Amino acid sequence: MKQLYLVRGDDPILRAEVIDGLLERVLDGQDRTLALEDFTIPGRTSEGDEVGGSEGRVATLATALDAAQSPAFMTDRRVVVLRDIGGLTAAEATPLVAYLDDPLPTTVLILVAGGGRIAPGIGKAVKAAGEELGPATEDVAGVLAERSAAAGIKLSADANRAIVARFGEDAGRVPQLIELLVSTYGAGARLGAGEVEAYLGEAGAVPVYELTNAIEGGDVAGALEILDRMLSVTSASQPKPMHPLQVLSMMHNQVRRLALLDDPSIRTDNDAVAALGGKVKAYPAKKALAMSRRWGSDRIRAAYDVLADADLSVKGASAVPERTVVEITVARLAGMSARAGARR
Repeated sequence: MKQLYLVRGDDPILRAEVIDGLLERVLDGQDRTLALEDFTIPGRTSEGDEVGGSEGRVATLATALDAAQSPAFMTDRRVVVLRDIGGLTAAEATPLVAYLDDPLPTTVLILVAGGGRIAPGIGKAVKAAGEELGPATEDVAGVLAERSAAAGIKLSADANRAIVARFGEDAGRVPQLIELLVSTYGAGARLGAGEVEAYLGEAGAVPVYELTNAIEGGDVAGALEILDRMLSVTSASQPKPMHPLQVLSMMHNQVRRLALLDDPSIRTDNDAVAALGGKVKAYPAKKALAMSRRWGSDRIRAAYDVLADADLSVKGASAVPERTVVEITVARLAGMSARAGARR
């Protein structure tokens, strides 16, 4: 058993499962009320205003480190959980890094990612003397395959597709669904889409690239359905619905890529990667190059006009509701792609 663990993971439900399993292992039957202490570093708002401020984070860390440096009482070991350590700045994390250089032998420290980027010194300490854990996968299809196999549930291809489509990025909903299906149909059941449909609940959030894919494919109806989910649904990785301006920014970036590739001297996938700054992988660069060729200069310029009008409307130049503006914009762009001979 190690004295230091770092638990990563974007989905809070799947990450919590990893933490629970780790606690069972390190406590090994010890009395939780005596052996376990749990702390969470105060976070910050997206605007940068601090919730609890630096003083709150420093104070919480000091209390957690005091617990970590206290000898176990009436138990073989003390287990200290410190959550959202990414909320600590490099300077604020200095006492924690110092403790990790010389930890108390009777303490097991479990650090949980979250709140931002983890200070480099913490990562180095974990690599040197600790262990990093996390969910085996946070992809809905991967979690579904793993949990259904473990539960003995056989899902048809159409059932799998229905679940993945409905859940989107919400992989944390899969374990509960599998438990529900087992309690309803029993282990070993073979289920199709019709049997699982009633248990899927509301649609989950979708990855942003699905919207650009639908627009590229000229699928107006599909693009509007995905947009609706982006503007109304939350997930572990997207705690708030997207704002219309965020969607417009994403579409502007896509059209900007097309404009950068609208050059006859760009002929290969490698040329496209270089034209996009060298930070884009070959496959998306290849797709963008093909789309730029299909659209041509006139459509790309027209798309810029559409986005410029939408941006002004959302910022108050029009009385049309923000959501309606974005819906019209998405429909127009997808329609342009369809007329350009979209490749589905």
